[in-house]
Amino acid sequence: MPCLAGMRRTAATVALVAGLGVLAGCGGSGSSSDSQGSTTPNSTDAPADYAGATANPPKPAPPLKLEDSLGKPVNIDDYRGKAVLVTFLYDHCPDICPIIVSNLRAAQNELGPQAQDMQIIAVSVDPKGDTPKTVNAFLKVHQMTGRMKYLIGSPAELGKVWKDWNIRSRKDPKNPELLEHSAPIYGISGSGEITTLYPSNFKPQQIVHDVPELADS
Repeated sequence: MPCLAGMRRTAATVALVAGLGVLAGCGGSGSSSDSQGSTTPNSTDAPADYAGATANPPKPAPPLKLEDSLGKPVNIDDYRGKAVLVTFLYDHCPDICPIIVSNLRAAQNELGPQAQDMQIIAVSVDPKGDTPKTVNAFLKVHQMTGRMKYLIGSPAELGKVWKDWNIRSRKDPKNPELLEHSAPIYGISGSGEITTLYPSNFKPQQIVHDVPELADS
């Protein structure tokens, strides 16, 4: 089942370079699309240096302050000076979520020492299913323990974040064990602005290319 396809235009992503395409993900069969999903091409003024789609103009990232799976507080504002990649997952997703994490790990590995300039933050789209135990097991299986922050919380806490970041999450009507959800990866600059956006099927090389520039911008 593809995750909710597309991204609705928000104040944070006023215009995106053409070619972002459908955001896919997350388990089951059939397909679903966000009827309000769209990207607005703008190739005249947007910088051409990023491999990801470029927000034009960049906008401040919404607040993001929750506890991670270890019970430690995480605040996106604490990562100024780094490229921050924000993604939305659930730990028992059978397909796209593990692929996103695998590709982020591949990008980290390829960056080598430059990976210290990047922080990955995942936000749960399943407040009931994503528990500290299951999330930590997920991170261990995917070799990401200590390499990314996976934020969890109550339905109210996560619901506010989803609203701020324009994310949808709902049960798959054909398989209630699975979820349909938006699956973008936001690229946040070192100055704290949403600067790039990647689809769920991004290539690790896009991240490798963009991290140094995001960290410096």
